[in-house]
Amino acid sequence: MLHFQNTILEMIARGETLEATTDRLCHQIEKLLPGVWCSVLRVDGNGLLHPLPGSSFPDGYTARLEGLMIGPLVGSCGSAAYLGKAVAATDIATDPRWIAFKEPVLALGLRACWSSPICDAEGAVLGTFALYFPEKRGPTPREKEVVASSTSLCAIALERHQRVIERERKAYVDALTDLPNRASLDVALERLPSAEPGAWAFLVVDLDNLKAVNDTFGHAAGDALLQVVAFRIAASVAPDRVFRMGGDEFAVILQGAEALASIESMAHHILDALAVPADCDGHVIVPRATIGGAVLSADDRDAKSVRQNADFALYHAKETSPGGFMLYWPGIGSAIKTRIEVIRDVDAALSEGRIDAFYQPILRLDSRAIVGMEALCRLRKPDGEVVSAAEFHQATSDASVASHLTERMMAIVAADARSWLDQGIPLQHIGINITSADFHSGTLYARLEAAFGRENVPLKHIILEVTESIYLGQRDPIVAREIKVLRAHGLRVALDDFGTGFASLTHLLTVPVDIIKIDKSFIDRLVQGDPSLAIVEGLIGIARKLDIRVIAEGIENEAQASLLAEIGCQFGQGYLFSQAVSRQIATGLLVRFAQPIGEHETGMADDLAGKDQFDRPTGRPHGRFLG
Repeated sequence: MLHFQNTILEMIARGETLEATTDRLCHQIEKLLPGVWCSVLRVDGNGLLHPLPGSSFPDGYTARLEGLMIGPLVGSCGSAAYLGKAVAATDIATDPRWIAFKEPVLALGLRACWSSPICDAEGAVLGTFALYFPEKRGPTPREKEVVASSTSLCAIALERHQRVIERERKAYVDALTDLPNRASLDVALERLPSAEPGAWAFLVVDLDNLKAVNDTFGHAAGDALLQVVAFRIAASVAPDRVFRMGGDEFAVILQGAEALASIESMAHHILDALAVPADCDGHVIVPRATIGGAVLSADDRDAKSVRQNADFALYHAKETSPGGFMLYWPGIGSAIKTRIEVIRDVDAALSEGRIDAFYQPILRLDSRAIVGMEALCRLRKPDGEVVSAAEFHQATSDASVASHLTERMMAIVAADARSWLDQGIPLQHIGINITSADFHSGTLYARLEAAFGRENVPLKHIILEVTESIYLGQRDPIVAREIKVLRAHGLRVALDDFGTGFASLTHLLTVPVDIIKIDKSFIDRLVQGDPSLAIVEGLIGIARKLDIRVIAEGIENEAQASLLAEIGCQFGQGYLFSQAVSRQIATGLLVRFAQPIGEHETGMADDLAGKDQFDRPTGRPHGRFLG
């Protein structure tokens, strides 16, 4: 008996598997007790039975026990595990605990069973150890001694097995979300077949607002947000698998036919599921995410390349369409390379002082008097060529670059405004374009105060222009909150490119602005009989009732200007009057055509504060200022 115990203990100490250990133990017991059959069952955390190797029972019988729930009437073993004490069935045929299970056992020639629970140090049941007898009887004193020794050995083996399982679980499962982790993802990718294009797809889900939540509400709220996101993604893609890659990133391996048939639909299904407000440690938070995806293609050598492609797509999505989905395409690498080059060029221009402001006049359509200017960013190349912001717009998707560009534009506009005021020019307002990064900085108002305060230019001369995509396109509550804060400080906000796809007049009730700038795409189609005319006319009427001023952008001919004036639009800008020009030319335009601010002729700035529209035209010339 001592030799038997030492043998099993040595196996456990060597790290032999639980299966190998119980197999050896059962065979040794059956040698010690001829005619007796032995079994060891493991009980999992859900109370389910799992037979372990080594008994003389045929596979067909042990298969019946796999996954069986323990209970007071589940044979000797199920009852012993349920009750936590030994159960002796001296006559299986008549024992009530065996009613539903006796036939297969009796068919093997076994008539009695004595089962004992295997418990850990705290008394929790880990499994059962049982002896089966070919005759109706209970255990002998020697058999009781063997069982006592065997249950102790089994407890040691099972506890070690649980520790191994727990170590493996920690190695392959994320502790916070209980999802498989990065290590588990690596294993899964290694085992995925890569021979058949389209067989599976890979999504990377990046949680956009985790850092903001951590910084604003604390890490407890951030952890709760991660748990909510993990649950929602898993529910959205089931039965496909989700992994937490670490930080704010999750991965999804799509293999289901329905999901693969429309990966974009699946991605938007995830985004929609995430967009529902969640209670995170007492704070109501709307999870926001961006998704990049890639499908296994013929060009992919292995699963790692698909994963890399999805990362490329995510990177591109975060920079060009945050809050949305981007599917990898072969040219995406070139697009990313181009963007990096553009960022590098803008960085160099900022360092070398080659960023400047050009100005496009905003004027009254009835008098053609200039009532404001829009400051537009321009980059001077080393050879002197001036390029518009459209050519380096990609760089503004980088938060740092965008912030530095705005900072430079503020300084330039403030200096120009001071110069015009010092010259006695009746300066009314200058519009400055604001990026998403500026709103997320949390310091926009302070930066404005500092930049214009240095030049002693009152902020009443400044209008902040925000594009539709920033205003509402990303479903971003931070932007809405910051707009309200800025307006509370007395700053005016213009919604640029209105009508390009995101905003509606109903949004203006919750995030109001002072000015709407109708996008050029409407003005281009502005002829009698075109639906655009009805839309613009209706927009002007509704905006007037909401006390919102309207500026028409992109006016290129007199017919458009006249039609806009007829339907009540009072302000406009476009190439009909002037393109964006340098400060020297802009100064000349203001000197010649600026709307005087006097007792009876108020400027647009005053009008925006709620005064009546201009009293009378100034007799300025119609048509283009510059040829």
